[in-house]
Amino acid sequence: MSKQLISSGSAWEGKIGYSRAIRIGKHVHVSGTTATDENGNVVGVGEPAVQAEYILKKIQGALTDAGVTLEDVIRTRMYVTNIEDWEAIALAHGKYFGEIRPATVIVEVSRLINKDHLVEIEAEAIVE
Repeated sequence: MSKQLISSGSAWEGKIGYSRAIRIGKHVHVSGTTATDENGNVVGVGEPAVQAEYILKKIQGALTDAGVTLEDVIRTRMYVTNIEDWEAIALAHGKYFGEIRPATVIVEVSRLINKDHLVEIEAEAIVE
């Protein structure tokens, strides 16, 4: 089975040894994704729904680069720094996955890699 590494172009990928996404056969895994733009700036500081939407667009782009779509997603995981933000984040998730309805979880964590990150999302897809 061939392995396809999908890069976002971030210098961190090579430094710490990860890929934005990886496709092996029919399986695609998208790494934990934050609301960080191409210049390293956090998008939507203080706004969990804005961050979630930005992240989901980035995930959609990684999936496209891997040759799949949101419809192929079977699982998402959402990590939040304040569980009270769950509804705003979940509603953003619903804009992308409302009809697709992958298995998912929302988990509160004490902190993400940047103090301004309020949410991080990862995704898994399987191509039929």
